[in-house]
Amino acid sequence: MRDCCLPHNHGGVFEHGEENMPGTEDFSTVADVFKKLDDPSRLKIFWLLCHCEECVINLSSLMEMSSPAVSHHLKVLRSAGLIVSRREGKEVYYKAADTAVCRTLHETIEKIMEISCPK
Repeated sequence: MRDCCLPHNHGGVFEHGEENMPGTEDFSTVADVFKKLDDPSRLKIFWLLCHCEECVINLSSLMEMSSPAVSHHLKVLRSAGLIVSRREGKEVYYKAADTAVCRTLHETIEKIMEISCPK
């Protein structure tokens, strides 16, 4: 898209070109990922699971939340593909999925915390 095609010519040019702009569906997909992390507790659980593998009981203790509440958050994160689980006997352990999306989300969270919450 060139500036001559826009309703208002402000002298700027949209340099990426309209053909390179992601579609609305792509933005919806990304928004859905962010919606899964829109709860502070869920965001903290995801952050924790980026750093370690844990069971629900330990996560409940770390989060100071009930096990059912933590399980609810884990279900949302798991359905979004952000965490994975493995069973060892009666215990189920959770950790962040080893994907580019999860690594990038973790790095983004860390960077935003660094900017927003300076020590």
